[in-house]
Amino acid sequence: MTSTAKRILTVLTSHDRLGDTGRTTGFYVSEAAQPWEVFRKAGFEVELASIAGGEPPQDGHDPADPVQREFTEAFGEELRKTPRLADVDPAGYDAVFFAGGHGTMWDFPGDEDVARVARAVYERGGVVAAVCHGPSALVDVTLSDGSHLVSGRRVAAFTNAEEAAVGLTGVVPFLLADALTERGALHSAAPDFTGHAVRDGRLVTGQNPASAVRVAEEVVAALTGK
Repeated sequence: MTSTAKRILTVLTSHDRLGDTGRTTGFYVSEAAQPWEVFRKAGFEVELASIAGGEPPQDGHDPADPVQREFTEAFGEELRKTPRLADVDPAGYDAVFFAGGHGTMWDFPGDEDVARVARAVYERGGVVAAVCHGPSALVDVTLSDGSHLVSGRRVAAFTNAEEAAVGLTGVVPFLLADALTERGALHSAAPDFTGHAVRDGRLVTGQNPASAVRVAEEVVAALTGK
């Protein structure tokens, strides 16, 4: 019997160097784990992919957090051997979700497969979602008519003030909120580090780690017609 469950593709960064700081980065584990829990409880199927394939670098992992622990245990070997996004056929997915983490700022923008998958899912009537620095995936996504996916749409993402608060304004390759605004996005911001998710049609974005659950809930609502 063919499954009729909604299928979500969660895309993770493969970049592990935080500029020239000597510090490591990667995907922020809670920003993948918390949405996974929401999707799972909604009866959705979640699959992973990363930019380079293999084991994506982790950041902010708290093994004491039961949701993060369940996420890493549930995916196990799959998390260590993610497929390359270049090898993923987007046709079978109802939504693509770009998890955050500072690593995304280096390998999501300009990646042809990030753009390919996001465009394909969106133009098939699916949902494109991202949280925190995950919206860096949207910076260079254009639709078949040449327009930017974010143009004229309300978008939330890690703010300039939040980047300054964590001391990384001069480390990241660009300021995410500015780049999205330059592409025509209507950037929506809440006070620093408070949960804030925005749904504009089939585009769902969130500002920071505290927004991950809300983003996932909005994706569920979008896919279930609520």
